[in-house]
Amino acid sequence: MFAKHGMVVSNSEIASRVGSDIMRHGGNAIDAAVAVGFAMTVTYPAAGNIGGGGFMVIRRSNGESVALDYRETAPAAASRNMYLDASGQLTNKSIVGHLAVGVPGSVAGMIAALEKYGTMSLNDVIAPAIELAERGWVIDSAFSRGLSGDSAVLTRFEGRRVFYPNGPALAAGARLAQPELAWTLRQIAERDLAGFYEGPVADSLVAEMQRGGGIITREDLRAYTPIWRTPIRGTYRGYSFLSMPPASSGGITMTEALNVLETYERPAPFGSTLWAHHLAEAYQRAFIDRNAKIGDAAFVAVPQDTLTSKAYARALRSTIDERRHTPTPQLNMAARDAMHTTHYSVVDGQGNAVAVTTTLNGGFGSGVWVRGAGFFLNNEMDDFAARPGSPNMFGLVQGEQNAVAPRKRMLSAMTPTVVLDPSGQLLMVIGGAGGPTIITGTSQVVLNVIDYHMSLADAMRAPRLHHQSLPDSLTWERGGLTDAVADSLRAMGHGLRATRALVNINAIMRVRGGWEGVHEPRSRGSAAGY
Repeated sequence: MFAKHGMVVSNSEIASRVGSDIMRHGGNAIDAAVAVGFAMTVTYPAAGNIGGGGFMVIRRSNGESVALDYRETAPAAASRNMYLDASGQLTNKSIVGHLAVGVPGSVAGMIAALEKYGTMSLNDVIAPAIELAERGWVIDSAFSRGLSGDSAVLTRFEGRRVFYPNGPALAAGARLAQPELAWTLRQIAERDLAGFYEGPVADSLVAEMQRGGGIITREDLRAYTPIWRTPIRGTYRGYSFLSMPPASSGGITMTEALNVLETYERPAPFGSTLWAHHLAEAYQRAFIDRNAKIGDAAFVAVPQDTLTSKAYARALRSTIDERRHTPTPQLNMAARDAMHTTHYSVVDGQGNAVAVTTTLNGGFGSGVWVRGAGFFLNNEMDDFAARPGSPNMFGLVQGEQNAVAPRKRMLSAMTPTVVLDPSGQLLMVIGGAGGPTIITGTSQVVLNVIDYHMSLADAMRAPRLHHQSLPDSLTWERGGLTDAVADSLRAMGHGLRATRALVNINAIMRVRGGWEGVHEPRSRGSAAGY
């Protein structure tokens, strides 16, 4: 979609329209981003949420750039080995059920962004979400399929009453009203932070924890605080980008990989053997560092300056063999992230840009539904290294720096990013969903625009690759490599793993006369602008 003034791109057509309407009626990009976030709680409960957390990168029209960390935290009663059984083996309690839930940060984060940079009241930006929850909206086939696919988990908890009222999942075409969620949203609109972190909503959440053996307390909720941070700033071939620092690994890992790729005087031809080899080797090395060296900076020392330096990238480049893949164990081995995440990008008529990635972790999070309050709770505790050295839900093998600890933020791969052109003007707002593939997918769309001069639509549709160090294989989208290239990569020692689709990206790019918005062509979503 093209729009002259403002644009929103998300995985929910309804939420994108809500954000566009907010800007059309005088709100700025931050107002719109918060409105989209609350709307997606209603229309995209698999990932859009108030029971989870996320990250936001804001680049204002005056050049100011900030990052907001509203990642969930471990409850005060959390402990390093809480997910191991008596024999020291991992259980699934970090994935399903009440013990998997981290203290939610989304409400606090959105309110903090609105208070600092918004122009509208909380009541105004949350009103569309309340109306959607009260009046209901017509679900589509993708929503119904998602419920059917996760029914084994969701029907174990109270959400079955809402989404499986007669046994099977709600069918496409059904109207879904959520009066309990509308009540919760109204509590937030009327009472601000206290509407969620104290009072009856907090009581409902804590009561749900107590019913199911969870450990989040009222004090955990009262103590939650989002953190304003300085964005990671990197450069690539004259362009610059702003992305998320720890507790997200996205900004550092993407910067490290792009720095390595920049050491090549010219990018390899798109789709060639060398193109795939360079991407794989750069990502592999960046993920080795991610899994061993990055964590919550309040708990571990993160060598951010080293990992993002051009000199370090040149040293890594010297370890790359142009003719052979280097197996991960031969590199300084040290670590996975969750999948039901969603990203949305917003730009307004003044040039303010907001990149937001938010998540419950797995699809519908832990499956736990807060009865009486009407929302799902996350399973972000699985993003910790529940047993350092063992793979998590997404296959990431992480070290001690990401072990469970009270009040700690778990490591993330979320990579909300703003790209500036060589003159310093806003060029792109981008990010994605898909666990560790967020980092590789987001950076590849940026590379497609900068190195290969693709339109945003072509850059989004182009085949994607992924390497995360372990498992030591290059994942590629079926049809994305020619047979000859695949054979050459195998001969170089790459293990290849084909998949249907990698990562879910939503992006905006400046074009002549305005903005182009493209939602993920491999999934559902919508761009809306004015």
